[in-house]
Amino acid sequence: MAYVCLLLSGAALLVNGLATLGHLPRRDAGVLSLVVGAIQLALGAAFLSLDGTAGTAQTAAGIFLFGLTYAYSGLDALMNLGSKGLGWFCGMVAFVAVLLAAAWLAADPLLAVLWLGWAVLWGLMFASLALGRARLDPVIGWALVLASQVTATVPGFLGLAGAWPRGQDIEWLAALVLALLFVAALLLARRGAPAPLGSAAPAPLHLPKP
Repeated sequence: MAYVCLLLSGAALLVNGLATLGHLPRRDAGVLSLVVGAIQLALGAAFLSLDGTAGTAQTAAGIFLFGLTYAYSGLDALMNLGSKGLGWFCGMVAFVAVLLAAAWLAADPLLAVLWLGWAVLWGLMFASLALGRARLDPVIGWALVLASQVTATVPGFLGLAGAWPRGQDIEWLAALVLALLFVAALLLARRGAPAPLGSAAPAPLHLPKP
């Protein structure tokens, strides 16, 4: 179930990133976020009911954090809630994500590094939505687009295929890839974020001369 949730997260992160960059309407991303969030919350509840081990509880906690984030984000976009509450929620989740990274470090170093990467994403959204740092939005958009595949889609597929990486020093390679990902997001954002849909200035109207 956890790997299925990663695949769903890859889709939601990609669409939300494209919406942040202005390539998609926010309501489109809101609908997908709400659907993915509802599915993940249901899967998290089912996963938690399997057994009560610490690993299961930690995995379910992660699924719930993602599910609640997507559900809240979807409602925020569809109901025009203002995003500030979502921003503070992202700040709390960023803190919990760091704790989950520490909890997974011994058992699954790769997953621990992924949680640190997700903590950065939530932290950026906290800064933008709760603290009003809107200039970070292009960085957030590119980070979501890139992270959607690197931290969610590809790991989810590897997990479903039974090929979850557990080699020696895999966490250092993952950390390097994530660092390069955020640097790439920053560089792409500096090139100039595309204008939101519908924001282009209308073409001038040329009237015939009398």
